Amino acid sequence: MTIRFQADADLNHNIVVGVLRREPSSDFQTALVAKLEGLPDQEVLAIAAKQGRILISHDQRTMPLHFADFITTQTSPGVLIVPKTLLISEVIDSLILIWAASTADEWTNRIIFLPI
Repeated sequence: MTIRFQADADLNHNIVVGVLRREPSSDFQTALVAKLEGLPDQEVLAIAAKQGRILISHDQRTMPLHFADFITTQTSPGVLIVPKTLLISEVIDSLILIWAASTADEWTNRIIFLPI
C-alpha cells in the first residue's frame, strides 16, 4: 500500500509544499484540509488513522506520549516527528525517500524521529 502523509497543524507548511513540488504524485494532506487546527493530539491521531495517513509533526513534547497511549487501543499508520532544527530540505528528502522506498505497512504503530 502506498504511503499517504498527514501534516499536523504545527508542521511547517513549506515541508508539505516542498514534498508535493518535488514529488507531485505523493499524497500529503495539509492540516487545513483535514481541519486539525486546535484539535487535541488524540483526535489528530484518530483522524490520521481513519484516513490511513502517517502523521508528520514537529511536536516532540506531547505527541510521543499521546501516540503511545493511542496504540494501546487503536492502530495507527504511524507518526514521524520532525525536529524544528532540521533543515527543511533534509526533511523533504527524508519524506520523499520514505514515500518512495517503503510501504505503508512498514510504519504501522511506529513512531520515528527524523532524521532516520
